[in-house]
Amino acid sequence: MQVTIKWVDGMMFVGETGSGHAVVIDGPPDHGGRNMGVRPLEMILLGVGSCSSVDVVQILQKGRNAVTACVTEVTAERVDAIPSVFSKIHLHFIVSGHDLKMSAVERAVKLSAEKYCSATIMLSKAVEITHDFEVIEV
Repeated sequence: MQVTIKWVDGMMFVGETGSGHAVVIDGPPDHGGRNMGVRPLEMILLGVGSCSSVDVVQILQKGRNAVTACVTEVTAERVDAIPSVFSKIHLHFIVSGHDLKMSAVERAVKLSAEKYCSATIMLSKAVEITHDFEVIEV
């Protein structure tokens, strides 16, 4: 896996992935940016949330659960020092579907957290990561 980060100007960069996708990364004006893109640490949270979301949806689908939506809200706390690393990350899954069993969603979230999600498992070595979920019947 490889990515390339190219400086544009100010604090704006373009990240290009080996799979051919690009994303704009920028800082806030008080750090020399123009607020034209995602912040670097927001990218980490997007990666953690999307990695785990993919697992949860795939696990539920493989179990023949009728999943219609999955929204993952990721919140984080940072230490009040330099470097301002994450101290806590919380993933809240909102899973919608037809006749979804709480136990199936709980199992999918647990399997992602403990076995499959490379991002959360890697970061959990340095950051407290917690998960919870809710199920919405549609």
